[in-house]
Amino acid sequence: MGEQPSAKSNKAAKGASEQPASKAARKAGTTEPASRPAAKATRAARPKSAKPESHLAMVRRARRINRELADVYPYAHPELDFRDPFELLVATVLSAQTTDLRVNQTTPALFAKYPTPEDMAAAVPEELEQVIRPTGFFRAKARSLIGLSTALRDRYDGEVPGTLKDLVTLPGVGRKTANVVLGNAFGVPGLTVDTHFGRLVRRWRWTDQEDPEKVEAEIAEIFPKSEWTMLSHRIIFHGRRVCHSRKPACGACPIAHLCPSYGEGETDPEKARKLLKYEMGGYPGQRLSPPPDYPGKPAPPLGTPAGAE
Repeated sequence: MGEQPSAKSNKAAKGASEQPASKAARKAGTTEPASRPAAKATRAARPKSAKPESHLAMVRRARRINRELADVYPYAHPELDFRDPFELLVATVLSAQTTDLRVNQTTPALFAKYPTPEDMAAAVPEELEQVIRPTGFFRAKARSLIGLSTALRDRYDGEVPGTLKDLVTLPGVGRKTANVVLGNAFGVPGLTVDTHFGRLVRRWRWTDQEDPEKVEAEIAEIFPKSEWTMLSHRIIFHGRRVCHSRKPACGACPIAHLCPSYGEGETDPEKARKLLKYEMGGYPGQRLSPPPDYPGKPAPPLGTPAGAE
């Protein structure tokens, strides 16, 4: 799947590796060990950087990355199971410090017991904690869920508001959660700056900001508003499947030719393919109920024995 260095680059790398010394070394009267072909190929795959990239060139590269990711992940979607804005809001709050998979395995029992904001607002804290325990930090999350459900019941007639201004007033709801809900439940464009999003946009040198709100502001200047929600899905998909934090699968990356950080991870195509996750690696995804066009396997319910899915 991944795009590898061109045949021309590989040929150049091979020729360089067969030479006993560089011109500079011969002129200096010294010998220089031949470079290994893999190292040369790695450098050849990186974008040329003879001079600093202009802002305009970066914007063009960023938009090309978005277009190519759209071809790779035409099925990109929010990876939390939900049927309405309330379920998405609750699931997003639960997703802090855990995986979407674990949330999806937990929410069926949660929504069976507390299907509406009114039900969740009246929950006995200890009982709610036990239901959401698998997601971690269950006491703090239970307080947030009861608090936001109470606010929805008392201030919004049991309905999730459709504006950023109102959403961020709810307990446990920040800009990231609000943008997830707005983009996927209400069709209001928003950028979801989670850890994957922030890591990749810095790795691609679209920004050097660390603060999520500053990252959001800078990326918003690069792309038209209509692209924000799907851009977020594509970047997060790519971060979870290919461009991992500790060991990116560079040799299996479809946008390696556009990445200034190519080579930070595994560049050997065969080894890189073994690092791919979810549907890219032939494994189940994170949703128990994925969209119809999702090409991978649904995730197994909580408690499914290994190999039974």
